Amino acid sequence: MPLLVKRLDHFGVDVRDLARAERFYTEILGMTVAMRLPDQVLLRYGDGNCALFWKPDREPGGLEQIANPLGKSHHAFEVSHEDLQRALALFREREIPHHAPIDWGDHDCLYFLDPDGNLLELVGYRSGG
Repeated sequence: MPLLVKRLDHFGVDVRDLARAERFYTEILGMTVAMRLPDQVLLRYGDGNCALFWKPDREPGGLEQIANPLGKSHHAFEVSHEDLQRALALFREREIPHHAPIDWGDHDCLYFLDPDGNLLELVGYRSGG
């Protein structure tokens, strides 16, 4: 009999600069710091957690990831549809690399890169969808 996975407890992201990554994930994505260790920062959001792991030799991801983001490994966060629209303006203002929103019928998604080139996605469902 297979195990019964309850939910995703946390996911990890490799970053070259912990302080820069912490600022991005807290100031842009609204996460809060739960714990700081010399080589990692644990962040909280909604009912999940994100661990930033210091990897000074990490090669940053490139812009090719957002040229055609579909089918590429990424982490996706659900936000309100209104926040998805706000994110688009914020990404333009802060010059955060991103792909144009993609319409899936009942929701839109917005792919973007963190400062280390990790591919992320915001998903905003339309009301009644």
